[in-house]
Amino acid sequence: MPAFRKLPTRYASIVVPFLLSIMMCGVVSAISTARALGLSADLPAQWMKGWGLSWLVAFPTLLVVMPLVRRLAGCLVESPAARS
Repeated sequence: MPAFRKLPTRYASIVVPFLLSIMMCGVVSAISTARALGLSADLPAQWMKGWGLSWLVAFPTLLVVMPLVRRLAGCLVESPAARS
């Protein structure tokens, strides 16, 4: 049993892009920052700045494009009901 109350299902359309944007921006900005600066002592601070800025763009962008992405994926992936 979880230690906290789960959000209702209707919030999934916000929670999924929120978590996805956090993880993807973290990885991509870390790689980009490390490539630009190398493994320097300033890397963590610069990475956090880059991550913060990219997340501010990525999260709202995902909220806007996720319905389109779901529709496109639906065109490419067979639905379970169609297999019967």
